[in-house]
Amino acid sequence: MSTAQNSAQWGSSYRLLASEKWRAKSGAMGRDVTNTLVDYAQPQPGLLVLDLASGTGEPAITLASRVGPEGHVTALDLSSELLEIAADRAHQRNLTNISFQEADAHQLPFPDQSFDLITSRFGVMFFDDAGGALREAFRVLKPGGRACFLVWGPFEQPYWQTTFGVVAEHVGGPALKTGGPDPFKFSQPGSLSSELRKAGFGDIHEETRTVRWTWPGTAEEVWEQARAVSTPFLPLLQRVPPDQWGEVNQRVYRAINQYREGDAINFGAVVVLASGRKQ
Repeated sequence: MSTAQNSAQWGSSYRLLASEKWRAKSGAMGRDVTNTLVDYAQPQPGLLVLDLASGTGEPAITLASRVGPEGHVTALDLSSELLEIAADRAHQRNLTNISFQEADAHQLPFPDQSFDLITSRFGVMFFDDAGGALREAFRVLKPGGRACFLVWGPFEQPYWQTTFGVVAEHVGGPALKTGGPDPFKFSQPGSLSSELRKAGFGDIHEETRTVRWTWPGTAEEVWEQARAVSTPFLPLLQRVPPDQWGEVNQRVYRAINQYREGDAINFGAVVVLASGRKQ
């Protein structure tokens, strides 16, 4: 997250409890997305990597396993509480080539030309000033280094449509508050590339992919976890009359269960990958 306000929201005790409760299952659901970004970034042994908006640790932890002991990953986030979870996860994997930095992506506390690679998974779309944050990323990147980002594709895809899409249909009006945090800020093809170009990057690449996004459990679990961590949709949830939550929940469960395959919910995720190089 990029501002103190967003950090307070996303680092709230409710989200922290959800992060702990659903640690294994949310990690399993996000694993393919994480690996997609890491493979896209092509980390090599010995690289110095900065991961922006690391939250509870991915893809920083996976990157650390790829760059080896001669490399190093710095995981950066505004929430010290989420970074504590990330540090615990790294410790459990016996990783010694990763460090954790509480800081703002708009004011990176690093000298110019400090990193070979910069990454962010589901982070850049929440920066209040994405252009400013990308210019900071450009500043701390070494010449020839790459910045690689993964963001959400459109709202019109199974995971979002079966959860908050159902709520929006029920209560009417937009799913997101105008001017508020927007997970889909860069879902339009070319929009993130444009920001990278304006920030000074060259050799820009962008593509849209559909990757696995599978919850290893029930529809009820999916919905509980989604409500706990998806802060941008809080205004939408607050529009549901208390006496209608039973009906809304049942509609959500039915929608999610359309994607059940055995003991798992297989949504798939449409994501955008974009990268640029400091030339």
